[in-house]
Amino acid sequence: MDIETPQATLQPGMAERAIDTATDVSRTLTEVSAALQAAVNRLSEAITTARQPGKPLATLSAITREAPLASLFVAFLVGIAVARRR
Repeated sequence: MDIETPQATLQPGMAERAIDTATDVSRTLTEVSAALQAAVNRLSEAITTARQPGKPLATLSAITREAPLASLFVAFLVGIAVARRR
């Protein structure tokens, strides 16, 4: 008569799986946060460049300061044109 000892299957318990999942989520959030920060930095640099004298945002700011109502009307018309295309 041979008595075999059952081999313990080493499956992670619920707590270990929860810790692994939390670690994976934490890594993913860190990666997403880093990517978002990089995107914000690129956008900030682009805006800073566009605001330099003679660039598009500087010109748009000057026009808006000189004629705010006309600028608002033009923005409204552009909004209507974009909305109708969809």
